[in-house]
Amino acid sequence: MKTDKCVEIVRQDEKVLSPSSRMPYFPLVIKRGHGAVLEDMDGNEYIDLLSSAGALNTGHSHPKVVEAVIKQVQDFIHYTPVYTYHEPLVKLANRLTDISPGKFKKRVAFGLSGSDANDGMIKLARAYTGRSKIISFIQSYHGSTYGAISLSALSLNMRKKIGPLLPDIHHIPYPDCYRCMFGKKVENCRLECLKQLEIAFEHYIPAEEVAAVIMEPIAGDAGLVVPPQKYVDSLYRLCKENGILFVSEEVQQGFGRTGRWFGIEHFNIVPDALVLGKSIASGMPMSAIVAREDIMQSWQAPVHVFTTAGSPVSCVAALATIEVILEENLLEHTRELGEYAMERFNRLKDKHELIGQVRGLGLSVGVDLVKDRDTKEKNGEAAAKICYRCWEKGVVLTFFAGNVLRVQPPLVISRQQMDKAIDIIEEAIVEYTAGEIPDKVLEIAKGW
Repeated sequence: MKTDKCVEIVRQDEKVLSPSSRMPYFPLVIKRGHGAVLEDMDGNEYIDLLSSAGALNTGHSHPKVVEAVIKQVQDFIHYTPVYTYHEPLVKLANRLTDISPGKFKKRVAFGLSGSDANDGMIKLARAYTGRSKIISFIQSYHGSTYGAISLSALSLNMRKKIGPLLPDIHHIPYPDCYRCMFGKKVENCRLECLKQLEIAFEHYIPAEEVAAVIMEPIAGDAGLVVPPQKYVDSLYRLCKENGILFVSEEVQQGFGRTGRWFGIEHFNIVPDALVLGKSIASGMPMSAIVAREDIMQSWQAPVHVFTTAGSPVSCVAALATIEVILEENLLEHTRELGEYAMERFNRLKDKHELIGQVRGLGLSVGVDLVKDRDTKEKNGEAAAKICYRCWEKGVVLTFFAGNVLRVQPPLVISRQQMDKAIDIIEEAIVEYTAGEIPDKVLEIAKGW
């Protein structure tokens, strides 16, 4: 593998970029991409299992998306919808209301990233309910604007030296059945994690002052933790009993990632609102809140306007994204290939004690690496070294939650490409176990 040009660009980057803007895994410098394959500046090719942090569900430079963008740019690039109107915005809003769960009438508010959509959801929930308190989750990640950081509870580096954060945002445990903080097994679980919210309602958080619960249907950066159905049902019921909005935060899991349009659909729950971002426009900057019309009517401009939000270029990219998912049957493909990938990783688990659990939905798969299966102690060194070795062998793979391999490829990835990528992951696991990956890679592969 040649890395001369890549390493030089990384050196230049380190001299001019703020350290706040990057969490490095390997010196990969992108030159081009197509489908599920990336090429770097030195001509090396990689199977992409990251999808630009889940933002490229239709793959790299899908021809339909590229064509839509070029055509729109030739007409006009942007004029702010704060003061004027354009057709792609209306078309996209209609499509989003069509594909989102719920038979009720909905409206859409656009932004630029999942972070600002989460900020907007805080504002909208408070405006609609007249209540101030928001419930989020420990180990959740919602972005890096002030509201999104306030919702998040994942990394101290997100919070150090920048306070105070937004007030009246409270965090409860996410239902992690593999590492239950209450020491319970599935068979004797009494939803002790949800009981923490009930205790709060009894003693120090008046339920009538809570505007919304904002929940990821799969806790992405916590390590792709999938909650049990009974937890989601009980939390939803608790929200309805107390007039609290139930919001599904779909920034990472939306747009087919789990084999359905939105992750919450796996739980047969109809949320009051969705928070969207990342893959909504195949890598173009865009986010959205989709909510019941009565909720959306509770706020007025300029409480959530952005000069470049709802760009016609991003709108046509999003419309093309939806068409690609439908025309190429990517929801079914994602379900089938996701099941296949889970089966393969579980076979690896049977062979390698390093793998503690495999979990996920669709093509959102987490491979949890442990030092000991009984204690479930996280093996962060293994995750870092394996991801680095996979990069050396031609697979872009990262980890989060300190030890969980993040397998979130473009939904267009083929079974052949997935097989080759998993073969390389196993090779890296074998080489790690044999002590063949040097410690020096840990100086580069830092991650979360």
